[in-house]
Amino acid sequence: MKLASLLLAGMLALSPHIHAANDAADPLESARWGDMRKEFFGDQTVVFDTRVEVTAPLTAENPMNVPVAVNAAALPDVREVVVFADFNPIVRILEFTPGAAEASLAFRIKLQQSSPVRAAARTGDGVWHVGGTWVTTTGGGCTVPSTGSASPEWQSRLNEVNGRMWSRQGQGERVRLRIIHPMDTGLAPSVPAFHIESLVLADEKTELMTIRTFEPVSENPLFTIDLAPGTDPARIRVTGRDNNGNRINAWVTR
Repeated sequence: MKLASLLLAGMLALSPHIHAANDAADPLESARWGDMRKEFFGDQTVVFDTRVEVTAPLTAENPMNVPVAVNAAALPDVREVVVFADFNPIVRILEFTPGAAEASLAFRIKLQQSSPVRAAARTGDGVWHVGGTWVTTTGGGCTVPSTGSASPEWQSRLNEVNGRMWSRQGQGERVRLRIIHPMDTGLAPSVPAFHIESLVLADEKTELMTIRTFEPVSENPLFTIDLAPGTDPARIRVTGRDNNGNRINAWVTR
């Protein structure tokens, strides 16, 4: 414990980007930060860090489809990233593990009410680096049935993957994919929880990213992944499953 305190003190002295979450006020001034810290991190070392960027609209007109982008690529040796919303009835949104991809991911979420949306990136030294932003919304996004669950079409297209890959002009490849799935939270009357649980993106040799998704991810989820420079696959395989055991298996090409 003493060694960990000394290491943290050294990090704080060397970097203008971070300050200890224990000793400083929450930059987003959320009444639920203490609960979030206990639920996600326990007694692990946590710092607020501006290098973990969370981008979202200041005001979200559609609480069922709020665009969010997380970028922790400025941190060294990111092992995993957890995304959560303080005031959602289901606070955990998704987790991802970068392999040959950069520590960044864009997606869309459901918000029940105005809330901080945060990302916490764990680096190889065991420290959690937290960034976030407030999103204001009229709310209700988590307790409304998906449009897909009321349509017979989704049954024939369930887990269908549409995607493409293109170059970012010397900065590596970008991959965007959309999966047909209702992503029901289980909070709407008479509609059980039905959501994608896991996705793995890989090329012929290497795992690029693993994504674990939870109920607040939007219907027909859309993901954008940036691959590290030098990673230039001809095609990418997407595999996964939902909480009912339905499989996802598709290839994304240029």
